[in-house]
Amino acid sequence: MFENVKKNKIESGFIIAIFIIMITIIVYYICHALKFGTLSIVIALIFSIATAWGSYYYSDKIVLSLNKARPATKEEDLKIVNILDALMVTSGLSTKPRLYVVDDPQPNAFATGRNPEKAVICVTTGLLEKLDYYELEGVIAHELSHIKNYDIRLSCVVSVMVGFIVMLSDMFSRILFWGGLDNDRDSNKGNAILMVIGLIFLILSPIFGSLMQLALSRKREFLADSTAIEFTRNPDGLISALQKLEADSNQLATANSATANMYIVNPFKKNTKEGKKKSSSLWSTHPSTEDRIEALRNLK
Repeated sequence: MFENVKKNKIESGFIIAIFIIMITIIVYYICHALKFGTLSIVIALIFSIATAWGSYYYSDKIVLSLNKARPATKEEDLKIVNILDALMVTSGLSTKPRLYVVDDPQPNAFATGRNPEKAVICVTTGLLEKLDYYELEGVIAHELSHIKNYDIRLSCVVSVMVGFIVMLSDMFSRILFWGGLDNDRDSNKGNAILMVIGLIFLILSPIFGSLMQLALSRKREFLADSTAIEFTRNPDGLISALQKLEADSNQLATANSATANMYIVNPFKKNTKEGKKKSSSLWSTHPSTEDRIEALRNLK
């Protein structure tokens, strides 16, 4: 457990540094395209550092806003409040995460925040209505595992920064479309080569960021599932919950590609032929539910 936490902290710092470099390069080429001259690199550095700082300190607020979440209350959500209180004893966490609710019929949940002291667990009303006590306990234990393992810091920051990269790449493509680049034939050939390299990087960076986001999410779901069982000592509760979540056909209205990897199951439902096993692909935000259930059964 401690080795995983340490590894996650190191990975978080490393990936944030990669994204700072990526955003710096993208903003530099945007500024260069707008003919800001020597100020381009200064603007790029300031923007990338500010983006990284904002993503780290305000990522939870950004994610909650995107998902239109409201704070949970004892009056309306007593069952989930009691489950979280009980799990705090076995989880070993010193600070209780804040609880939020998304009004949506799809049963789902996610955790976010930059550290366990600033963590948030968010569930949908569909989850509260369709799962029994032990199934809800398994889901909340899974989200607590993400918090304890420091998965939330990395997944939340990566989600926000991938969104920034996609936005910047789109902005640059619009500049290219409207002829914002310097087309002077007498321009320096070396500069033209650099611009081509920058353009290639702009095209590939959102793909790279998304793949990193998806790979990190898939890898950590199995660990969170197994850690949840350490908290509850009841694999059947989480297994039953995963089966219900996978079988539910409702679409999550607030779901978006930037935050899909944070949910306990993929919020985007796809139609598959009956009897055909769903499997993970390169673009899957989660390992297949069948694989996760099989791994949990092996722990029994």
